[in-house]
Order: sequence, then structure tokens, then C-alpha cells
Amino acid sequence: MNQDVSNDPSTDDEDSIRLDNFIKLTGVVGTGGQAKMLIQNGEVTVNGEVETRRRKKLAIGDEIEVLGEVFRVEQD
Repeated sequence: MNQDVSNDPSTDDEDSIRLDNFIKLTGVVGTGGQAKMLIQNGEVTVNGEVETRRRKKLAIGDEIEVLGEVFRVEQD
């Protein structure tokens, strides 16, 4: 399932968002702690690669897979 999630306007860099924040915005998890655990446990991929850095900056067009769902970073 592909879903598009807009970029978070509260980030300091208009063209990026942190991975943990992105996962929270998708609604897959309810808290940052849950996002952190998924990332640190290797359950998240960014552009097909396992990513374990929760503060990884994502860019427009990046594709994130978490818990069987696929999301793409898009700009508002």
C-alpha cells in the first residue's frame, strides 16, 4: 500500500524531516518512543535499505517502509 505523507512544516530545513518524526506523522505509531523502537530494531527501511538512525534526515521523494506499509515523503 502506497501512502503519501506531506513534509512536516515544523522542521528547520524545509526540504527534510527526521525519520522518527515522519513515522509519527504517518500514524503508524502514536509516540516517538514507539517510532524509536521500530527504527532501532531494524524494522524500517529507507529507499530499500534498513535504517537504524532515528534522526536520519529524509528528503522529498524518499520511500519509507514500516510495518508492511510504504510511504513517500512529499512537499506540501
